[in-house]
Amino acid sequence: MSVDIVSFAVFAGAMVATPGPANMVLLSAGAGFGLRASMPFVIGVALSKQAIIWPVGLGLMTAATAAPGLFLALKYLSAAYIIYLAWRIASARIVPAAGVTTPPSFWSGLIVHPLNPKAWALVTAGFSNFVAPGTPALPATLAIAATLLGLQLVLHPLWCAAGALIAQRIAGTRAERGLMIVLALLTVASVAFVLWKGV
Repeated sequence: MSVDIVSFAVFAGAMVATPGPANMVLLSAGAGFGLRASMPFVIGVALSKQAIIWPVGLGLMTAATAAPGLFLALKYLSAAYIIYLAWRIASARIVPAAGVTTPPSFWSGLIVHPLNPKAWALVTAGFSNFVAPGTPALPATLAIAATLLGLQLVLHPLWCAAGALIAQRIAGTRAERGLMIVLALLTVASVAFVLWKGV
């Protein structure tokens, strides 16, 4: 199996740790309900990425064997899209949950990543940049899936736990804009790492 797990973990860790639709929802859940009440939702969100990884992994790896240039094209397309998301992150604002009386459910969490363009870009970038063409699909997909799940089980609860603190302390202040710019720059840095790595 030829999967650069260490480099993928660095890239994916940066991507999972930076803002996107899922992390903004986790932040809002934490702000509105706290970590304990939101844990079923957090677990649902973490598991929901698996619904993207397996179909993409098995299909992409098979397609890449037939069309080796596919990985190179996907590498630059996914990098361009993630840079676009970073630009969106820089102008985003933290909005705590308001007017909602119950925390989101586990089942609500299961639909987050399939509807999340950042998740699709991350998974595609993972396979096209850190898995060598010709690698068998099943072990490559298993490696990507396990790495992402491990990162999410650590980082998603942190976003949720930090939600209340961040929302209460810096929402609507000058520090909020600075935080979002720093997180956007980290996202761009993760893309630069992928392009520099040249997998």
